[in-house]
Amino acid sequence: MRYAYLGPQGTFTEAALRSVPDAAGAEHLPYATVPAALDALRRREVDAAVVALENSVEGSVPTTLDELATGVPLHIVGEVHLPVSFALLVRPGTTLADVKTVASHPHAQPQCRRWLAEHVPHAEWRAATSNAEAAQHVADGHYDAALAGSFAAARYGLTALAENIHDIADAVTRFVVLRRPGHPPAPTGADRTTVVAFLGEDHPGALLEILQEFAVRGINMTLIQSRPTGAGLGSYLFWMDFEGHIRDARVGETLMGLRRICADVRYLGSYARADAVRPEVRRGTHDADFTEAAAWLAALRTGS
Repeated sequence: MRYAYLGPQGTFTEAALRSVPDAAGAEHLPYATVPAALDALRRREVDAAVVALENSVEGSVPTTLDELATGVPLHIVGEVHLPVSFALLVRPGTTLADVKTVASHPHAQPQCRRWLAEHVPHAEWRAATSNAEAAQHVADGHYDAALAGSFAAARYGLTALAENIHDIADAVTRFVVLRRPGHPPAPTGADRTTVVAFLGEDHPGALLEILQEFAVRGINMTLIQSRPTGAGLGSYLFWMDFEGHIRDARVGETLMGLRRICADVRYLGSYARADAVRPEVRRGTHDADFTEAAAWLAALRTGS
């Protein structure tokens, strides 16, 4: 097995990859960007990829959403929730007074904004493709400090000048495991399904029509995010995560409903939830309820 991930070594994505059961003993290959990691999977250079999808503080990662919504199809087969704790990494001997530039991934800086304003108010922020790349730039002398996991310090010969500097405690990033399209993992009873719905036309109630497909079947949505399709102003797609598995009758009925009313629906996978939370299935939406209703209708149609 070969896994692609956002590199270089020392990223939070690499830490998430190490917690994937199937990745133990596999080859881990770092790529410079999320699209590069996903393209490696599409080109069959690797068997799977791990990328960040959303953060509990900064929300969804637009690059990941856009790449999976519109690129060559890939399927999510698992997810990992990783607590995120930032440290200020510097070259040995550097003091806070020496810090004039701080580098990080764009998602990291807002999570540490207040701490930076208080302790290094005059430091300028610099963007990096990953926090580990920021640490690498500090080691090379390009910047004075980096926001990264403390575990990256030893890898790049740096020291943690300060730890746990994020503004909001208990921040968590959700990572997804991706493979090329195939059979979804078997249902566990605590599953999540992800789809992307493309509006056919912009009209009053268009989003409500989509949401009703979930509501009438008792399905709880865990994430909904609108993104432009790139086809012009007013053209949007909706990324949706919701409880259940494609093999559940209520989920299958919902997908058929979306297919009828949307211009297109991209199925991105059904997979076990990292938090193992089981949905509360409402009366009338169990698989047996759909089977009984179908049998009742068939009897009416045949007069039996």
